[in-house]
Amino acid sequence: MEGIVDVDYLVVGAGAMGMAFVDALTAHADVSVAIVDRRHGAGGHWLDAYGFVRLHQASAFYGVASTLLGGGRVQPDGPERGLHERARAAEVTEYYARVLTRLTATGQVVFHGRSEYLGERRFASLMSGRRFRAPRARVVDAAYLSPDIPSLTPPPFVVGDGARVIAVNDLVRITHAPAHYVIVGAGKTATDTCVWLLQNGVPPNAITWVRPRDPWLLNRAVVQPDPAVFLGMAADTMAAAAEAASPDDVFLRMEDAGIMLRIDPTVTPTMAKTPTLATWELDLVRTIDDVVRRGHLRAVGPGRLVFADGDVRVPVDTLVVHCAAEGLKYPGLRPIWTSEAITPQPVRVGFPCFGAALAGYVEATRDDDDEKNRVCRPSPYANTPSDWTTMQVIGGDASLAMTRETDLREWSNATTLNPARIPADLAGDQAVLAARDRLKQSIAAGRARLAALANVG
Repeated sequence: MEGIVDVDYLVVGAGAMGMAFVDALTAHADVSVAIVDRRHGAGGHWLDAYGFVRLHQASAFYGVASTLLGGGRVQPDGPERGLHERARAAEVTEYYARVLTRLTATGQVVFHGRSEYLGERRFASLMSGRRFRAPRARVVDAAYLSPDIPSLTPPPFVVGDGARVIAVNDLVRITHAPAHYVIVGAGKTATDTCVWLLQNGVPPNAITWVRPRDPWLLNRAVVQPDPAVFLGMAADTMAAAAEAASPDDVFLRMEDAGIMLRIDPTVTPTMAKTPTLATWELDLVRTIDDVVRRGHLRAVGPGRLVFADGDVRVPVDTLVVHCAAEGLKYPGLRPIWTSEAITPQPVRVGFPCFGAALAGYVEATRDDDDEKNRVCRPSPYANTPSDWTTMQVIGGDASLAMTRETDLREWSNATTLNPARIPADLAGDQAVLAARDRLKQSIAAGRARLAALANVG
């Protein structure tokens, strides 16, 4: 017999987007919420993250609107001196545990951990097997963009007998130092792994990096919770776009402006997911000379890597580190509000926590779904430079729709999740005013050129 959960909302997923949505919704509406997640607690993939991972952006941009992650501090020393702090995995999971405790203490939220959503407002406990139904709840699909991670995803290549292959999570537990490492993947996880190995004394010539595509990376120094810095970066981006002849040219011009980084200056990247990277990390990974660009790895065996066009020999005592799970997902945009579900998505260029929080606020303060979709529009993630131009246009238009609403503009300017906010105490700052003026001067031409390159209106 099914148990009845009598709530207004059934939120599927207690990761970053689900938590941001619930936090903003319950802060502005007297509603009841049940959160369902396969994991035992809140935090999503952070509960399964590799041990040396850190946020690639400033902590202030991550989490929920009501509670700052970290202390908003600037790093006083080290290679990122002067940049805002970035939380480690343990800090992120502890943060979400505190947020969940606070939300459930209000009486508005109940959490069903270790539970599987079955569809049609039904879910089942993975511990007891008991089934539940929330008959009147509105479903919130906060798992729509959930990433795959290596520890929970099999390697996307065949592992032959005798080959030594581990997921990146297990790297911190090895007890036998191999003669050689092979890092498989081209994204943030693979880059983190190379940095960590080099920091821990592994010589560059002991690492082979299988990088099917080279990535563009955002310079972390220009993506900071400082409006003069962030608006200045946006202005430089639009100025670069205004003069560009192609999507690749946009990125090359942004590289000249100090916004974008690439690992190999002789290779034009084809991947534009654009995680952030610090220049000290860039310097480290550039010391790895053995980079294999032969497409996706097909299989591994003792002493060899198999590609479509042949084999690459490596030492027999090689440890292959799987970093190749699909992180960002591209299931396609959908209206955030439909009759089937509310589906939180980014609502400006990137920054999914802000998008989910804004959707929660809009849900709490407006009654009509058409009106909600009008003022809170989804924005895609980018995969290629061409995708990136489309993302900039759609995300820019979504930001404009939001800022035309007085209450949304005021709410957005009060949360650190919004990278473009200008705190009241900096509204008259000369550097902020100058950056904002530069953005105003370049945004129309930049947006028009991006729209032409993306072939969108």
